[in-house]
Amino acid sequence: MVFDLDGVITFTARVHAAAWKELFDSYLAARAQRLGQSFVPFDAKSDYLQYVDGKPRYDGVASFLSSRGIQIPFGHADDSPEAETVTALGNRKDELFKRKVDEMGVDYDHQAVRFVEDLRAHGIHVGIASSSKNAIPILTRCGILGLFEAVVDGNVSDNRRLHGKPAPDIFLACLSELVASPDAERAAIAEDAIAGVEAGRNGGFRLVLGVDRTHSRLEQYGANWVITDFREITAAQVISFFESAQVA
Repeated sequence: MVFDLDGVITFTARVHAAAWKELFDSYLAARAQRLGQSFVPFDAKSDYLQYVDGKPRYDGVASFLSSRGIQIPFGHADDSPEAETVTALGNRKDELFKRKVDEMGVDYDHQAVRFVEDLRAHGIHVGIASSSKNAIPILTRCGILGLFEAVVDGNVSDNRRLHGKPAPDIFLACLSELVASPDAERAAIAEDAIAGVEAGRNGGFRLVLGVDRTHSRLEQYGANWVITDFREITAAQVISFFESAQVA
């Protein structure tokens, strides 16, 4: 079973949302003043969930700016955070996120970790597939990196040139690291983001578990099992789900 990180295993979504808001509000305010336009701030809930949640940083920048009718050059990965390019804004967001982790701290979902431990006790392989390039430092900081047999993060995605969610690439890549003969029909993912749920559906995963902490109605986007809390699911239930699917 492959898990997303932010909002599923760890409670870092609020930190990401705060970093995105500071980034975009600063950029939008300066742009509005320069062009003589009204300033409409970034909504840390609706804009975050619709345009950036679960996506690689640069994709998130481009997606949100496009929603405001703003087009700027894509740029290069080594652009300074002060440049007006998609990559520069993405680089600035990464700096802000790391700073806010220190300011706000990070925690993990203890019920989610118990579920992961339950899966492993039943012989089910578990991994992390995250768009974040900070996945391993966050897991290490929380002291739970050793629970996961594979981690495919934003750094791996860049190195392998994997497409970001809603493409299924990182989930399939993680599955390939977990088992010798990967088969999405015999695998599951857990996601809280719309783009991630769509990625699971697009990858043909038998079980797309939606972790709906924000009332996003994830079943509309391809989740075939939705929970709001990991106390609602056990490894035995997951095994039963797959056994029932085989009988059907």
